[in-house]
Amino acid sequence: MEIQFTDRELDVMGVLWERGPATVAEVQGALTDELAYTTVLTILRTLEEKGHVGHEEAGRAYRYHALVDRELAGRSAVRRLVRKVFRGSPELLLTQLVADRRLSPEQLERIRVLLDRRLEEGGGA
Repeated sequence: MEIQFTDRELDVMGVLWERGPATVAEVQGALTDELAYTTVLTILRTLEEKGHVGHEEAGRAYRYHALVDRELAGRSAVRRLVRKVFRGSPELLLTQLVADRRLSPEQLERIRVLLDRRLEEGGGA
């Protein structure tokens, strides 16, 4: 299952993943960009139509919650990125990440440990 978000939808999902269930006003307040209340409401309704967000009544307001797990959305986004930007090659993506000079020695070591663990498990899918 491929999950796709626009940048704005991803911003809103990020708030729900971080904060948990929230009203439109709470989501609006947590966003770094200043978006109109109606814009945030429209994004939440669109996400709900796509099946990524649900809501429950909370008095006179709705409290929205994520129906899609952050990790699942991340895996889907990485698969799409690999397919569209890196010609289907996870190796090219990893090469790009490791070549990034902003990675600290600690981050590089954690990547190495993850790769070693994956190799010990037998690699593959």
